[in-house]
Formats: sequence, C-alpha cells, structure tokens
Amino acid sequence: MVTSGKVLTDLRKSALTAGISLIIMALAAFFSYGYVHESLLVQGDARATLQNIISQNMLFKAEIFGWIIILICDIVVAWSFYIFLKPMNRNLSLLGAWLRLTYTTILGIAIMNLIFVLLLSNNTDDLSLLTTKQLQVQVMLYLKAFDSIWSIGLIIFGGHLLIVGWVALKSGSIPKLISILLLIAAIGYIVIHLCNTILPQDHWIITILEFVFTVPMIVGELGFGLWLLFRGGKVTAKV
Repeated sequence: MVTSGKVLTDLRKSALTAGISLIIMALAAFFSYGYVHESLLVQGDARATLQNIISQNMLFKAEIFGWIIILICDIVVAWSFYIFLKPMNRNLSLLGAWLRLTYTTILGIAIMNLIFVLLLSNNTDDLSLLTTKQLQVQVMLYLKAFDSIWSIGLIIFGGHLLIVGWVALKSGSIPKLISILLLIAAIGYIVIHLCNTILPQDHWIITILEFVFTVPMIVGELGFGLWLLFRGGKVTAKV
C-alpha cells in the first residue's frame, strides 16, 4: 500500500531527526568514551586514574556532558525510529522503542556513577574520613560500576537493534545490506555484553568477539543513520 503524502512527510521528518541524532551520538561517543574515558582511566592503577581525573577535571566534566547528550539523543532516536518504522510493523516498532528507552534508563543510571566520581574528585578536602587509598578505591569502584551497568544496558540495546534490523529487512524499502548489518550488530552487542557480564574474567573471548563484531556494530547503525539522513522517507514505504 502506498503511503499518503502527509504520512510520507512525517516519515521524512522522523528519518531526518533520527539520522541527525545518530550522527551526533556517534561524535559524542567517540569523544566521551573513545577519547576521554579511555585516556583518563588507567586499568589496574587507581592512583594514576584519580590523578588524571583531578588534573583534567574539565575534560572529565566534558565527558559527562557528552554522555548526557548521548542519553538525550537516544530518547529522540527511540521516538524517531518508532514513527519511521510504524507503517512497516506497528507492534514491533513500539517494542523496539520501549527497549531503547529501557536501555537509555540503564545508561542514565550508569552515568550517575560518573557524577559520583566527579563529586569525589572535586571535594577531596571534605572527605577527611577517607584516606587517599580509600578515595582511589571508591573512584575505581564507581568507574567499574559505570562500565558494568552500561554493559548490561547494551544487551537490551542489542535486542532493540535486532527488532529494528528485522523490521528493516522486511520493509522492502530499506537496503538489505543495512538491514543485515543491523542484525549482525545486534547479535554482536548481545553476545559481547552477555559474555562481559557472565564471563568477565575471560578477556580473550571478549577480545575475539569484539574483533569479529566491531565493524558491523559501528557501520550498522551509523550506516542506517546516514541512509535515513539522505534517503529515509523519500522512497515509497510499504505496509
């Protein structure tokens, strides 16, 4: 069935919104996690990590701000995906939106741990009951809590991508390559972060899985975002 002009216009608006939001998220994630988080956190060295956060406090604040931008964009994308995919499969698009919102809630809880780290690093003079060693341990604990909670959320995010990829595959209007990449990315998120949660000590397994799935995980959603930005809503959708 051919969609009406008004519906097609709404699809184009939702596609543009999703595409722009996904690109903003990709840039914010590259900065907050790929650059700042990885440079400030020294694995196995609580003293160096705390020193990095204290000496580069503004950079750490910028990381938190980046995560908040990501969280807001996730909410926008959940809504935009629902509007765009609803004519293809209303029930699955709604389920996908709720899964992404659930993931966003978990991400918000994870971000709270970074805020706790910021409070600890900014108020060291007020924490007279804590020794330097205890403060370092507290900071590392909150940073690990951030990683663990976010990792659990990414399992649910994988479920969201699985639904989006399936609806896209069945749509007839979204390129098959993008749909398949989304499905592979979904499997990657689920498998990697299930292993990260259940088998955190087996780093070699996680390393292999990340090597296999990293490209589809990056290209899948980002590729869909670019397609939505330039092509989404311009083609005839089917219901």
